[in-house]
Amino acid sequence: MTDPHLAHTVLPFPVERQVIIEGGRIASHRHTVCGLIEMDVTEPRRLIQVVKARTGEGVSLTAFVIACLAQAIDRDKPMHAYRDRRKRLIVFDEVDVNVIIEIEHEGRKVTLPHFVRGANRRTVYDINKEIRTVKANPRMASGYKSMWFLRLPRFVRDIFYGVVYKNPFWLKQSFGTVGVTAIGMFGKGGGWAIPFGVHTLDVALGGIAVKPGVVDGRIEIREYMDVTLCFDHDVIDGAPAARFTEQFRELVESGYGVCDQEL
Repeated sequence: MTDPHLAHTVLPFPVERQVIIEGGRIASHRHTVCGLIEMDVTEPRRLIQVVKARTGEGVSLTAFVIACLAQAIDRDKPMHAYRDRRKRLIVFDEVDVNVIIEIEHEGRKVTLPHFVRGANRRTVYDINKEIRTVKANPRMASGYKSMWFLRLPRFVRDIFYGVVYKNPFWLKQSFGTVGVTAIGMFGKGGGWAIPFGVHTLDVALGGIAVKPGVVDGRIEIREYMDVTLCFDHDVIDGAPAARFTEQFRELVESGYGVCDQEL
């Protein structure tokens, strides 16, 4: 007779979870330092609503932040530099953002990476359109196309990672140059997330909290987004990381690119 206390359900382990497992293994070998900050997103969210009211369409906060991040890196390109076999730093002109997107696959929701190529040369709305297109057609997601790779034996995948992470050009093609994950889009309220450090720079967008803030000497109710920036300390030192963070913050809080063009 079956013990009722042992009642359980057996579920297949999703193959895409292997991406997370292997991301953790890669990150464990890196010297990552993290900064946890708050960004006042009151103005960009207001501007997004203004454009939506005028045009009937909106833009996601994730797409907006990706555009700001890419622009900040474009102004300070060593933030996505990578070392090669000869111990040189390869600094790319093009910013490829590896963003985690939730899609429908085989009747369930899964998260997969998608590469927004050349994000520093694209508008907020162009990036937003691409993300929407991928969500509507999951087969277009960069990670979807490589799910077969996860079914290979682990030793084969490890050889691949070992080769790719010693060649910045292959790494750019395989993983992008900077990572973004938006945890806040799945819940409400404030809160930080600490992402795996698999890139020279990885950014996690946490929750948004409503709290008092000081604007022009006055106390006002503002909306603050919790943001985590993780830097590879082998490549980026503390002072450059702090200057970059401030520039990134200024772009976000000013509503960069939202009113440059209509949808």
